[in-house]
Amino acid sequence: MRKLIMAVCLCFAVATLQAQQKKVLNILAIGAHPDDCDSKFGGTAALFAKMGHNVKFLSLTNGDAGHHAMGGGILGKKRRQESVNAAKALGIAEYEVLDNHDGELLPTLNVRLEVIRRIRDWNADIVLGLRPNDYHPDHRNAGSVVQDAAYMNIVPNVAPDTPPLKKNPVFLYMSDHFQKPYPFIKDIAVIVDDVIDVKVKGLAAHDSQMFEWLPWTRGVDLSTIPTEEKARLAWLKERWMDRKPDASTLEAVKKWYPNVDVSKVKQVEVFEICEYGKQPTEEEIKEMFPMLGSK
Repeated sequence: MRKLIMAVCLCFAVATLQAQQKKVLNILAIGAHPDDCDSKFGGTAALFAKMGHNVKFLSLTNGDAGHHAMGGGILGKKRRQESVNAAKALGIAEYEVLDNHDGELLPTLNVRLEVIRRIRDWNADIVLGLRPNDYHPDHRNAGSVVQDAAYMNIVPNVAPDTPPLKKNPVFLYMSDHFQKPYPFIKDIAVIVDDVIDVKVKGLAAHDSQMFEWLPWTRGVDLSTIPTEEKARLAWLKERWMDRKPDASTLEAVKKWYPNVDVSKVKQVEVFEICEYGKQPTEEEIKEMFPMLGSK
């Protein structure tokens, strides 16, 4: 009888462990413009999607000002379609673009409520946003809106048309290089070498940005940009993905990938834990980022 009880307990423990390992995560990344999330989170998003988790990108504006030769409704429509194409390239579940004007985003109550509703509807385990210190006012305001939603999404009387979450998600900041009021903290580091070509294809889907607007703002002669797809991808990868991880990034990698030779790591995405949401333990981070340590 004792052996039978032990066997049942063992089976139960194994079943519980398997259930935990198979938990499907819901991840929501929120940017100010179509392509914000792709550039800062595209590789990790592709890894999550490849592992069977649900990933959604949300752009708080339609990007209808981000171009030198077109704008308004024509550009907004184009960027919305580019987002659909990017979602397909990355393998993520959804890419939603709200109809707020590019360059005019403000952290209003209405925008905050829309963000709260999206977090609830997605039943998010992880929410990623921008830090509210950035060169672009839309980026700053998008960061503030997500911060403002970090607690309110569990309050039943706020946006009562959507059920409140029973748990507060983990809120993370996507990376930036700004130093004031304090530099970005690399709490979590994900190696994305294995999916870097997928990330590049996702970025390339935003062709109005990657091959037109952003090069133009940097003084690139647009006539020198390749027109054939394979050459364009190679050009984009070389131009935007040639930044080797610095020492602080590699230190973060060592923490989460103790068995990896960091000298061989080329592409990393890093994230900072926002102190306004759930504060995860190291073990919880490993559960929420199941790709850590596995390379």
